[in-house]
Formats: sequence, C-alpha cells, structure tokens
Amino acid sequence: MPLRLIFMGTPDFALPTLVEIVGRGHEVVAVYTRAPKPGGRRGLELQPTPIEREARRFGLDVLTPATLRTAEAAAAFRAHGADAAVVVAYGLILPPEILAAVPLGCFNLHASLLPRWRGAAPINRAIMAGDHETGVMVMKMDEGLDTGPIAMAERVPIGQDMTAGELHDVLSSLGADLMVRALGGIERGALTLTPQPADGVTYAAKIDKAETGIDWTRPWQAVHDHCRGLAPFPGAFFEVEGSSAKVRVKILRTTRGEGSGPPGAVLDERLTIACGEGAVRVLELQRAGAKPMKAEEFLRGARLGPGARVR
Repeated sequence: MPLRLIFMGTPDFALPTLVEIVGRGHEVVAVYTRAPKPGGRRGLELQPTPIEREARRFGLDVLTPATLRTAEAAAAFRAHGADAAVVVAYGLILPPEILAAVPLGCFNLHASLLPRWRGAAPINRAIMAGDHETGVMVMKMDEGLDTGPIAMAERVPIGQDMTAGELHDVLSSLGADLMVRALGGIERGALTLTPQPADGVTYAAKIDKAETGIDWTRPWQAVHDHCRGLAPFPGAFFEVEGSSAKVRVKILRTTRGEGSGPPGAVLDERLTIACGEGAVRVLELQRAGAKPMKAEEFLRGARLGPGARVR
C-alpha cells in the first residue's frame, strides 16, 4: 500500500524527490517548508520556497512553522496521521518529539557518503576538498547531526572540472530515485538499516562569505577546487582595478592553465592567472551587476591582458 507521508524540504534540491513521491502514488498529507522571504526586484514581495510553489501546484497542504520545538508543533505533526516523514534539505532541526511522532520514522536524503561531510554544505565541501567521489544516502534520522543509520546509497564520481551546481543537479535527480526505492523497501517491510562507521567523520560547515575571496598564493589545484566548489553560488571572486573603484568579478568556471608567474598575474590573453604553483584558466565569470559571460566576452570590455594583476 502507498504510504501516508509528510514531506519536509525547501530548496530546488528537494524538488525531484517531492515530484517522484507524488508520481509514485504515495499520499503526501502535509508539506513542511521554510517561510516565504522578501525577494523580487525591490526585495519587497514575499517569495515562497521552490517546494512551496511545487506543493501548491499539486494541491498539497503547506505549513511554514518558524520552529518545531514546541508542544503545539509536535501535536500538529502527529495529527497528520502519517506513517513516515521524508526530509530533504529542510533547514530546521527536528527535535526528538518530531522524530518520534511518526511510527515508521523520519528519513533524510543527504548529499554525501556519510559519515564524510555531515552538515549543511556537503556538495560544496566535497569539491572544495578535492574529493574524487561523493554520493547520496537515505538515512533514518536520529537526534544527532546526520548520524543516523543508512538505508540506501549511490556513489557518484566528481569530474576534474565539475562545479557544485552540476553536482547538485546530478545528486538531486539520483537522490529522488533513491528515496522512492527506500520507501518501497519500507512498504514491503524489507528496508535494512546499517549504522554509520565511526571512522572518517568530517563536517560540512555552511559556506561563509569570508571564504569566497580567492587566495592566488595557493597551488592551482586548490584554487581550481575552490572556484568550482563555490560555483555558481555564492561564487569565488577576485577584484580588478576599475576606472573609479575596484570591480568584483565572480568566477563560474575554471580549468587547469599553462604557465607560471607571480600569484594573481594574468599570463596571457585567454585569462590564465598564475597561482602559487601552476595556473588556472578562467572560462566563465560574472561581473557584479552583470550577466554571466565567457572569458573572451569579458576580456573585450576589460583591460586585463598579460602583465595585469588581480587580487
């Protein structure tokens, strides 16, 4: 029989899972997501989350509590009469009362190979660390931070030039399929849970804006991993001298470059920039307030030839 489910999610990453669950005939009795935030051109209109927009398209009930840490929130959660909850990048901590409010438990889709990269930014951190492989896992949640037993997993190679945005899309799609397979196992009473190993634990802290500046004194591989791990958002940046002030430029795509020189020096007319060891070639970028563009287009309007320096 299809399950009665509560779905909890917020960003685009969670969309394929919600769509797949509904498409497989499970009854989604409530959708929990974060409250709308100001947005739009002037930042005045309240913008619903991607999950709220999709849930309303399906005609599902949407709730946006500011906290789940109240007796009222737990009572409301139990009142849905759900068998289980599916959690995908929701953004609020689930307290013990919520975890215990559904008989089969709460199942989280996490974008790493746990116990590596527990926490908020596993996709970015895996690339920034130079990992060659990552994946998605379905985990039965407990009170710890991504510490629950694993139900299912899929591994994904990380290409040499793959960006966080590209990996995000691969894992989002793969994770949706993984979650519905796990739900099928729950339906059949055949889902096996395996405790996470004690070794290999790392934490994926939320990306801080202070991390987004590029340190050109690092080796090219570290600079390359930093740039692609933050692309397209929030984006690693460098600064160049403009006509009246410094201009901030966000890098969207890089690859290994040829040559060497003082860190931050532009080496050629293809926007190859020297690092502490080796160089990276910038392929795509975005000037503050402008649209993303190829490096060739950017260079037509910028005085950034060989011998120039970026910071």
